[in-house]
This record gives sequence, C-alpha cells and structure tokens, in this order.
Amino acid sequence: MPLVLLASASERRRALMSELFGGDVNELIFSTLEEGEPEPSTGVGVRVQVETSCLQKARAAALEQGTRVDSIPNLIVVSDTLVEDPDDFLVALGKPKDKMWAASTLIRLSGRRHKVWSSTAIMTRNGAGVEVGLGWQAKVWTDFSIVEFGEIGGKVMEDLIVSGSWIGKAGGYDLAGKAGSFSSIIEGEEVTVLGFATRAVEELRGMLS
Repeated sequence: MPLVLLASASERRRALMSELFGGDVNELIFSTLEEGEPEPSTGVGVRVQVETSCLQKARAAALEQGTRVDSIPNLIVVSDTLVEDPDDFLVALGKPKDKMWAASTLIRLSGRRHKVWSSTAIMTRNGAGVEVGLGWQAKVWTDFSIVEFGEIGGKVMEDLIVSGSWIGKAGGYDLAGKAGSFSSIIEGEEVTVLGFATRAVEELRGMLS
C-alpha cells in the first residue's frame, strides 16, 4: 500500500483526508509547507487564481521532498481553496487577517450566494502531468460549489468573530463548523467547499483502490 503525504497545514483538510482515505493507505502522513501561503492575485478569474496557487504549492512540496532523508512518499497531495466575491469573479475573498477583515467578509456574503473554488494536485514520480520539479509530476483538478448564506444576524456575527472560527478559513467561514447553521450548498459537493476538488478525490479513490 502506498505512503501518501498531504502537504497542508489545514486541520480541516487533514481531518477530511483521514476520514476519506485513512483505511486505504499503508500510512497517511501530514506536513506543513515551509513556503508561505500564496496570496490571491488580481486581474484574473478566481478559478485561475486558485489553480495557480495550487501549482505553486505543488512546486514547493516537490522541492521540500527533495531534501528529505527519511522515507519518500509515493503520492503527495496539495490543495488550495478560494471564495469568489459574489459581485466580481476576478476577486478572491482570502483568509482574513484580523477580526475587522473577517466581519467585513462575512457581511459581504450574508444573505447571498457565492462560488467556492478548490484546486487539488496529486503528485507522483511515474505518472502524467505537469513537471513540478525533482522528478515529480502533478495532475491538477479544479472544481467549484455554490454556497448560499442566510442573513447573518448581529448575535451570530458576534459569536463567529469572537470564537475565531474565521481564522485560517477562505472567506472567513467553515462550512463544517459554525457556518453550517446558516449556509447550504446549492450546487456542487461539500468536499469542494471543505478543501478538495471533487474530481481529485475521485481520482485518488481509484488510485488507492
């Protein structure tokens, strides 16, 4: 059975990966990329932004694996998620830096629908895909889901901000956490909102079966 590495600091992605594939691999390991999180760019669609960010993470993961002295994984998975501004497909609502930013983002999404994009790369040493360095190739899948928010009242907003549930979350919310009480998926799959492209998950299932 393969050794699979998820290169992500996201606790939500780690938990989801363990839930989906923990019993299908010899060992599922996690690491945090040493390179800083890519910042959303401007002037191009959010779909392009998230895919570019995912490839940047893949290149960083390939470089970091080249310095390992212990066992090298058979597969590396990296992923990125961005929330699209409901008014502008060129603007990504990234991870808020502070409480004011988080509140502003949630107010923007309140009572509205928006797209959530996830781009996921599966990296191997003997497969097809984009060359990302040191013999690693990456196949990339990018999917979106549409999420609808109910109106976020003052008390709920205060709880969201004070609780810190927005920290490290694209768009300032966690669908599987507190935001689940006022949000619903209109189109697409929950796994895409939580951090992985749906088609990448399907591909990984086939590779590990």
